[in-house]
Amino acid sequence: MTKPLNIAVLMGGWSAEREVSLMSGRDIADALESLGHTVSRVDMDRNVAVVLDGIRPDLVFNALHGTPGEDGSVQGMLDLMQIPYTHSGMATSVVAIDKVLTKQVLMPHGIPMPGGLIVESEGLYAADPMPRPYVLKPVNEGSSVGVAIVTAEGNYGSPIGRDTEGPWREFESLLAEPFIRGRELTTAVIGDEALGVTELVPKSGFYDYDAKYTDGMTEHICPADIPADIAERCMDIALKAHRLLGCRGTSRSDYRWDDSKGAAGLFLLEVNTQPGMTPLSLVPEQAKHKGMSYAELVQRIVEEAL
Repeated sequence: MTKPLNIAVLMGGWSAEREVSLMSGRDIADALESLGHTVSRVDMDRNVAVVLDGIRPDLVFNALHGTPGEDGSVQGMLDLMQIPYTHSGMATSVVAIDKVLTKQVLMPHGIPMPGGLIVESEGLYAADPMPRPYVLKPVNEGSSVGVAIVTAEGNYGSPIGRDTEGPWREFESLLAEPFIRGRELTTAVIGDEALGVTELVPKSGFYDYDAKYTDGMTEHICPADIPADIAERCMDIALKAHRLLGCRGTSRSDYRWDDSKGAAGLFLLEVNTQPGMTPLSLVPEQAKHKGMSYAELVQRIVEEAL
């Protein structure tokens, strides 16, 4: 363990994932204090640079989710202030939060990802951008915020109704991808090690924001009950993506797997550079399965940052 540090835990902010960030930050701060570190809990607002300058921390533990904590903005500010921080740097964060840029970086290296195209939300009221079923999602949001699965039997209408609730009412443009039938898998990476594979089985619907962060709405099967070659492929892809994007500390890769097609049915959906650290989050769960306590995981992330 490093010597006790003065650590500012940056949490909250104003993204759609504010509440999850507050939960992550609270648990991280508690763990850091249990390890003997001096901790300042900072709910980020527009004066965050002034607040951090007053604290003068040895390290910022970035517990923010979504923009501006995950998109490179906060990372750039901390770089200018010359304050070390956890998780990925500015350039990696800019790329990884953008699902299109992530595809452009990873797919040329043989990492399987679903094809997609950017569509203007206004155009969805005239016609579908591709055959149903397909998925619509914001280009740069996390935690399945604003995701819609458009099916032939769905209630969005054909074409989608202008007054129908959905991400087309919140975002001017969206990423459209073919819907991949099958199972939801995820793999965490810390440092240079893939931890394992978890299967996520929502009790209803799909693994959306509510299913992720509401206790009892999703069953976590860790380790996933899948063939060894699929588990190995998930971990290989996660580690390769982590390295290609230049991730630091921890990341989490999310997949859809059509088990009727074997290895050919496995597709990486996205790489999260600021994975959740709540009691329901997947990185702590996989770390626990590897014999690492929550506090040990937090300390490992601190050491990676240093």
